[in-house]
Amino acid sequence: MGLPPVVVGLFVYLLLSYSGPLGPLQLLYTPTAMIIAQLIMAIPIVIGITVSSVGSINKSIQDKALSLGATKLQLMVTILREARIGLLTAVIAAFGGAISEVGAVMIVGGNIRWVTRVLTTAIVVETELGKFDVAIALGIILLLLAFIVNWLLTQMQWRGLRR
Repeated sequence: MGLPPVVVGLFVYLLLSYSGPLGPLQLLYTPTAMIIAQLIMAIPIVIGITVSSVGSINKSIQDKALSLGATKLQLMVTILREARIGLLTAVIAAFGGAISEVGAVMIVGGNIRWVTRVLTTAIVVETELGKFDVAIALGIILLLLAFIVNWLLTQMQWRGLRR
């Protein structure tokens, strides 16, 4: 669940490079390549927490749903509904990992201004240029975005607990 971002970036770079197996798709240094790298990093987190959450659901819930004649789809929906707090936790953890990531997106996106530069890489660039005021402003924006999204997801969790 803790893949090193730079290694993920290197792996995706090799896959998408012109001599790589997916080179003909010409995805390297595009937002799509950045999304692929982020997904490779986030999916194990989501799967791990989701499996743990679903696995902790009491077996009696499954037995009750089946005894009441639930179909497999209804059973799955019931189990996921019961695990909703854990599912939101998975989303929060994946979001936290994605929003703080620099290495992978820098490698596969190329940090191209107005095309593939994200807030985290922009902060790195502005800091390297000695423009600390701009870097701090971007950092505040990133923090605000992270706090707002985390607050909204936490509110959803609290509402789920009250049900």
